[in-house]
Amino acid sequence: MNIIFRKISNTKINYIITVVFILTTAVSIIGCATDKANEQPISNNKADPYENFNRKMFAFNSSVDTHVAKPISDSYKSVTPEFVQTGVANFFNNLKNINVIINDVLQAKFTQSAHDTGRIALNTTLGIGGLFDVAKHAGLEQNEEDFDQTLAVWGVSPGSYLVLPFFGPSTTRGVHGAIFDAATSPTTYTMIGVPINMLSVVNTRANADGSLKFINEAALDPYVFTRESFMQWRNNLATDGKTDSANNNIDELDIESLDDEKTSALKEDGAVAKKSNESNSGISLEPETK
Repeated sequence: MNIIFRKISNTKINYIITVVFILTTAVSIIGCATDKANEQPISNNKADPYENFNRKMFAFNSSVDTHVAKPISDSYKSVTPEFVQTGVANFFNNLKNINVIINDVLQAKFTQSAHDTGRIALNTTLGIGGLFDVAKHAGLEQNEEDFDQTLAVWGVSPGSYLVLPFFGPSTTRGVHGAIFDAATSPTTYTMIGVPINMLSVVNTRANADGSLKFINEAALDPYVFTRESFMQWRNNLATDGKTDSANNNIDELDIESLDDEKTSALKEDGAVAKKSNESNSGISLEPETK
């Protein structure tokens, strides 16, 4: 903790000012957001004992996204060439591989850790700091590991489903995992960490635009659809895809929360759970998994 306080600088102060501005904006719209959230009935899902609170946070995040994040990301997309956006996404994926390697080792996936070490080494050198995904063309695909998955491997249950303000869907286990991942991220301890993370947020939101539209058009209850798909997606990651085949079926989602006209198309898309999470994980969007 002392290390963090010693690293407070003008950049950190500017970040605090930015957060205060966002909070002020958010508070001004939370009233209508929570009213809208209360329009949907509570489902009494055992994995979601805090559904009433979570729905309000879900609506709150949606309002913040509509009034703050989307306008910024739209501007970003309009002025940034697509190849630059791709380079930015590659850079952050490469940087994230540091956490991936740490969790590879913690899960005793030593062969995969060697694979991911080679990937980050190749992209950092030949890929010019990770701007180009050279490793992919060499057969080294992106793996997805984080401390939430490590805790799952160690036998920790996911706990209750939570929707966090600004951060989106998670679980009680996922909150602890996110804290560890932040502690092991290099950007947490650098002077340029805040602007780098803000750029990551903007780039992530820009890439999620299509998925957000998908959910809003397909789901009669976006909250339930997001919750079920998120929990399925995280379970699939934690078990490396070794779940019961029935659990990977789109029918495991609350199909009644989907628009009937969209249902048949959704059943053809086996990646629906991942697609939904990528668009609703708030400021933490996940890259494509192995």
